[in-house]
Amino acid sequence: MAGPGPQGGATPRRTPGTPVPSATDWLRRSDPERRAAATPRVLLAALATGLLTAWLLCDGMGPNLLLLGGTAAVGAGIAARSAGRRIRPWTVVWSLLALALLAVPALWDAGWPAALAVGGALALASLALHGGRRWPGVLLALPGILWQLLSSAVWAWETMERRAVPGRGRIVPVLKALAVAAALLTVFGLLFASADAAMADLLANLSPSLDLDRLPARLLLFVLGTLTALGFAHIAAGPRRWDRTVVRPGRERRRLEWALPLVALVLMFGAFAVIQAVVVLGGADAVLGNTGMSRSEYARQGFWQLSVITVLTLVVVAVAKRWAPRTTPTDRRVARLLLGLLCLLALVVVASALGRMWFYVDASGLTRLRLWVLVVEVWLGVVFLLLIAAGLTRGADWLPRVVVLSGMLTVAAYGLMGPDAIVAEQNVARYERALRADPHTATIDLRNVRSLSADAVSALDRLPDPQRTCALLPIRQGLEQGETPWYAAGASAARARQILAERPLKEHVVGGRGACEQAGLARDRW
Repeated sequence: MAGPGPQGGATPRRTPGTPVPSATDWLRRSDPERRAAATPRVLLAALATGLLTAWLLCDGMGPNLLLLGGTAAVGAGIAARSAGRRIRPWTVVWSLLALALLAVPALWDAGWPAALAVGGALALASLALHGGRRWPGVLLALPGILWQLLSSAVWAWETMERRAVPGRGRIVPVLKALAVAAALLTVFGLLFASADAAMADLLANLSPSLDLDRLPARLLLFVLGTLTALGFAHIAAGPRRWDRTVVRPGRERRRLEWALPLVALVLMFGAFAVIQAVVVLGGADAVLGNTGMSRSEYARQGFWQLSVITVLTLVVVAVAKRWAPRTTPTDRRVARLLLGLLCLLALVVVASALGRMWFYVDASGLTRLRLWVLVVEVWLGVVFLLLIAAGLTRGADWLPRVVVLSGMLTVAAYGLMGPDAIVAEQNVARYERALRADPHTATIDLRNVRSLSADAVSALDRLPDPQRTCALLPIRQGLEQGETPWYAAGASAARARQILAERPLKEHVVGGRGACEQAGLARDRW
């Protein structure tokens, strides 16, 4: 008698003569059907991207990223056209959103939102070129550019080796001779310059002005920019079909074994929802009497724990969906009902966490971290709404792409709204309200606002002295470290310099920079 099937837990017997599955079969399944060769125009676009990266990006991030993204897109477009690929609607959506993300460094000066936006733009560009509908296709395509960097260089080299270049026999010797001449002139020129001052002056006038200290960084940026552009072109010429990756469904659990833990969790979430309703609707005396807290204290505590609960709930939903019983229609209805209830109650947790953070910010002010966690918590609420909508519809093929779209829209909105400017505006407005209520007790968290970037200058400029001077001194010091070219700085940095030039800081009011530190940075004590 044959043993139990795969759902019973035993390994199925292999028919004699059938090949043993390889650990890399899933990767072979995603191999492109065909890949177009690298053309000279693709290589020129990649080299142009590398040169622009070395020239523009060494000074910082700003509008230059839009230019670099455009030149890399040209190379990818040429490769896609050579492969006969067509533009699809989702390709346009991902591409436009990637451009919106690259605009963040052009507008604002803060580093963390800019780095997050650039990473998101690279991931979206990879997804736009790969395509993908299912979870494997979408999630594996996002970091796809990372494992295309080295293979794209091999692809370019091999295709150009096979291509007949007119005049190669005359061009290659000339290039070799120029390289040898440059090496000899560099070595002997440096020796002559160190041996004779007049010779050093002559060579300095003849040679182009180069910052040798930054030369290694520019070479690294050139290589990185060229490989990135080649990587995108490599994807466009023949993307991997990650949607072909086979993800075997998890082994079904018996209905009681699967449902009992979920029912217990749903009951706990329900109890939490009832308590929150009691507190919000005003009948909270019995609840708060046992905790010994006031209503505001109760509302402010527990935000971080609730945020962790929200993330863990997503993990529980994903694991439970994989192991859910699905043999009969009743099994599927029970699974849909319990998972839907859990997602619905998770929205109560999200709403409670957001409400607590609102009280927390009202009592202690807004910081970068608090704003970022607020934005992430809102996105998690959107994800739960999407999961509920997917459970109510018959087909949920749209879910993977819409979840990624919602996440990238969140990153774009967070970057484009200027987080540092919002943090400064909220703290200054809170301080102004406190001044109107009682000037003697009004305080502002100077340690928080002094750590912000130039994006905060417009709001902090409204503070009275000496608070204004103490808040803006470190920001001005950062702006004075070096004049940044227009292509490597956000527009907010230019506005900040203009404001500080029109209204110089009054260091004599605070007695210099050291006086601000001595006055206490944790809280304003002026």
